[in-house]
Amino acid sequence: MLVERLQEPQGDLHGPTLESLRTLIRASTSSMTSVPKPLKFLRPHYDTIKDVYSTWDEGDNKKHLADIISVLAMTRSEGRECLEYRIYGSCDALESWGHEYVRHISAQIGQAYVETSDEDLTPVYELVQDIIPFNMKHNAEAEACDLLMELEKIDQIRQYVDENTYQRVCLYLMSCVRYVPSPEDEELLDTCLKIYCKFGEYAQALRMTLMKSNRSVTEVSAHTCFIECGDLSKQKQLAFMIGRQQFLLDLDEEIEGFEELTEIMSNSHLNTHFLALARELDIMEPKSPEDIYKTHLESHRPSFGGANVDSAKQNLASSFVNGFVNCAYGQDKLMTTDGNKWIYKNKDAGMMSATASLGLILLWDVDGGLSSIDKYLYSNNDHIKAGALLACGIVNSGVRNDCDPALALLSDYVTSDNLSMRIASLLGLGLAYAGTNADYVVDTLAAPLTEGKASLEVLGVSALTLGLVTVGTCNSDVTLSVLQALMELDGSLLVKDKNARLLALSIGLTALGRYDACEASLEALKTLPDSFSQFATILVEACSKAGTGDVLAVQNLLHICSEHCGTDSAADDKKKETKSSAVAAAPEPPSAAAAGAGAGDSLTVGAEVTVTDGGAETDSKAKDKKSADKKDEKKSTNNAHQGVAVLGIALIAMGEEIGVEMAMRSYAHLLHYGEPVIRRAVPLGLALLSVSDPKLKVLDTLSKLSHDADQEVALNAILALGIVGAGTNNARLAAMLRQLAQYYYKDDSCLFMTRIAQGLTHLGKGTLTLSPYHSDRAILSPANLSGLLSLLVICLDVKGSLLGNKHYFLYLLATAIQPRMLVTLDEQLNPLPVTVRVGQVSHCLCQYGISCIQDCQSHLIHLEQVH
Repeated sequence: MLVERLQEPQGDLHGPTLESLRTLIRASTSSMTSVPKPLKFLRPHYDTIKDVYSTWDEGDNKKHLADIISVLAMTRSEGRECLEYRIYGSCDALESWGHEYVRHISAQIGQAYVETSDEDLTPVYELVQDIIPFNMKHNAEAEACDLLMELEKIDQIRQYVDENTYQRVCLYLMSCVRYVPSPEDEELLDTCLKIYCKFGEYAQALRMTLMKSNRSVTEVSAHTCFIECGDLSKQKQLAFMIGRQQFLLDLDEEIEGFEELTEIMSNSHLNTHFLALARELDIMEPKSPEDIYKTHLESHRPSFGGANVDSAKQNLASSFVNGFVNCAYGQDKLMTTDGNKWIYKNKDAGMMSATASLGLILLWDVDGGLSSIDKYLYSNNDHIKAGALLACGIVNSGVRNDCDPALALLSDYVTSDNLSMRIASLLGLGLAYAGTNADYVVDTLAAPLTEGKASLEVLGVSALTLGLVTVGTCNSDVTLSVLQALMELDGSLLVKDKNARLLALSIGLTALGRYDACEASLEALKTLPDSFSQFATILVEACSKAGTGDVLAVQNLLHICSEHCGTDSAADDKKKETKSSAVAAAPEPPSAAAAGAGAGDSLTVGAEVTVTDGGAETDSKAKDKKSADKKDEKKSTNNAHQGVAVLGIALIAMGEEIGVEMAMRSYAHLLHYGEPVIRRAVPLGLALLSVSDPKLKVLDTLSKLSHDADQEVALNAILALGIVGAGTNNARLAAMLRQLAQYYYKDDSCLFMTRIAQGLTHLGKGTLTLSPYHSDRAILSPANLSGLLSLLVICLDVKGSLLGNKHYFLYLLATAIQPRMLVTLDEQLNPLPVTVRVGQVSHCLCQYGISCIQDCQSHLIHLEQVH
């Protein structure tokens, strides 16, 4: 009846009719499974009402009718008539038509933005200014943020937030950062940063700053937070956060508390707080390697081939285990009591690593540590002296000092004629200044790249340490120097010598997380020989997208892993077989020796095969085995890019839980169908996905791989077990490694790696971690990741590195070592006991990003943090 009245020519009936329709529609209710009755009855008349609208003259009645048509359009799925008629309609409040109507309008605004030019969107933007306050008022902050993100105007949300809504808005935007492409993620972080600063939440604002990938932008924003904060006690909290990220902010010396703030950011108090935690937990008593091995629980089998044999390799493993277990405690039972006696139980390069383990034991204690190491710097043995140089660098890892003792002690040896001391000094400087991007250190480390006389091994270590120091900064000088060194090297040397990979790794570390600024480097790398170019390009691209969860990049790497690269070599083998069979079939002219030979004598055919009584001699088998080994080595070299692609998948996906889960599923397929070089890299990828987080599923997979027929797969799996359980004291993993030690009691290499894994599992007696993420896994520390990633890339050739004479690369983990502790202090930085709740985390309903603790227990700090 009301529709019929609208069709009548009498204009005085239209106003009351429209009012009746509006009242019926607004007063109607609906359920989850039904449409409001007025809309249900009016739907068949939708086209009729539209025709009526087209015949009316402009005026208030026509605008009110447009409002009704707009509401009716919700029942029709096609087109954007709901939005169009709303624009034509009156200016009545949106909230009068209900939440569902506002949601429909919002959805169609997003479609219109994609399909319409900016000139035609002016009325849409005016409509948005009504929708956003409505959503904010009715606890729909997420919908308001989604709408502004679709319109690429998320920065406007700042003018609509208040003290009751800003936390929920920022938490929702933070949760979206991992799922939006660049540069939208930076825009979301900037918006959160400004909102937090607006409401005086400077600690949260600094978290947003530290989540940014651009180092220069981060420093500017962090400096702004400091200046705006003003309160010294809050500035100290900010300084602790910056110190955890391991970069030093350049503050004005006139600022209040400048010296104290600089000390905090330099991590000068780190050793003091860590030892206070150790005393509180009563774990200061040093442990010996035997306390970790627990050989009394094993079957009575001789270790390393004989009972009570003092093996150099066993002693080397014990040196590393002793360093890892007593890391940062300042005392142990091997090195700090009578170090000379233990050092001389090792051989050559082992003496260097044994001496360097003193750096781990004295980690972060710059003053006391250097005085303990000093006596070894005057040793007559070059390996011991080199180990002392490396220990000096390790002690300073993660700690800054105005005197720069590491640079003063090590810089003179960078150009030394002795290879061990040169490498140790370079590596020590890289560990000491990781993530600082200090120009004076870069100049010192770049010397071997420019002198033109250094060996490729020295060039590789020099480039690697440059990458550690300038990680994530896209330092153009370093990148150009490394690229220049690569282009000056012989192409065949790049492919054959594994040290060349460290130069590519250096470029990747410099571009870590900076996918917006590495295009030029990628183009330059494409000019190098194909095999090396593929390896370097994949590594740099994966590093540039570290932690982003970029799905397209992961898919590209999976495509690379799916390729079978043995086709050409197989075709060559087939040609050789055909040629050799043709030669064998051809009649040979009888030689004098053959003519006079008896029936039992040997007959030599050609120059390769000697047949006696119809069987091949041992020489022929040896040659066949040697050629097969060369063929495998050549194939492994040609497929090296696939190994780094596997590692790249973990590097990209490690930032968020869904990506980690999908990467693990992909690895399961690669283990079944991948090439040998891919299978060898999968354990390393699993380690990177679960650093210091011993999930049962990962442990089971790595446990199976540790018994693999391919020894390199088993070795990498054992090391991965150590990294996954690093610093957790996981009882299940400890038992697993003891069983592995029994299983491999005759295999020196696997037993050595098992001991290393045992030491990592008990890192710092369970108080330290290797995880590069902190602050509720929201912030990635490039300095922490750099050393861990470098070790994993080096382990793509585990036999030629850790099991050769380059076991000192294990000390790259020093950059990743951080305490797992929660410490509360008062304004004078004295310990302050505070009751905290510890329990299972569960997400709050409708609170984006907020977690609460259920089934909690109350404790007084000091506390250890879990993953």
